[in-house]
Amino acid sequence: MSISTDGEVPEGSAASVVADQLARQILTEMTPGTSLPSEAELALRFEVSRLTIRESVKLLEGRGLLEIAKGRRAVVREPDGAAFTDFLTSVLRYDPKGLFDLMEVRMSLEVQSATLAAKRASRAGTAAIEHALQGMRDAAGDPAADPHEVCFNDHDLAFHEAVALASGNRVLGYLFEGMAPALREGFTVSQRGHERRGHTVWDTIADHERIFACIKSGNGRAAGEAMRLHLKDTERDMRAALTQLALPQTSRS
Repeated sequence: MSISTDGEVPEGSAASVVADQLARQILTEMTPGTSLPSEAELALRFEVSRLTIRESVKLLEGRGLLEIAKGRRAVVREPDGAAFTDFLTSVLRYDPKGLFDLMEVRMSLEVQSATLAAKRASRAGTAAIEHALQGMRDAAGDPAADPHEVCFNDHDLAFHEAVALASGNRVLGYLFEGMAPALREGFTVSQRGHERRGHTVWDTIADHERIFACIKSGNGRAAGEAMRLHLKDTERDMRAALTQLALPQTSRS
């Protein structure tokens, strides 16, 4: 497999061309933990020098696709959404509007996740969603537990993550993993607004039960609609919470 270019490769760019072609192979054909072929094998396949292969591998390490250990072959890394996570965290920290930007993204991704999960979820995927839902019930029903604490939100987050994973779409799962810390912060805000609007965690659980029932029954359209309605309600909770924070201290109840 030689480097496919339109004409001659400009000097110094061969490593980038090889890196791009190798990246496509990693993303479409290789699984995390798989070792790359040796430098000699790759040099023969791409018809370049071993030095060029070495530079290409370093480029892919920089992109987060490979992990390099001294004396060992490069290994395909698990997807890492650290940069994406850092960006979202910064946005939410310095711009309240970021919560609603994130909600718009959630509306697209999670409605699709629920729709696909209803069509594709395996028995294990369905069990993971149900387990997270039961965790929410346990956190809300335990007299010794405070439903405002992180325990409930952790199970809530686990529910949405399980739905994304059950969709069978690796990109959705990756994006959700990157969003998780920002989502947790958003859950805390929306929970305050949820209470301000006179609702309880059991109303939140009821929303999730409807989503799960649609996924379990295999009704993709209903699952997507149930998720959309839940997220619209969550958006209203966020607006209520932020309105309360904007009130003068003496006006707060």
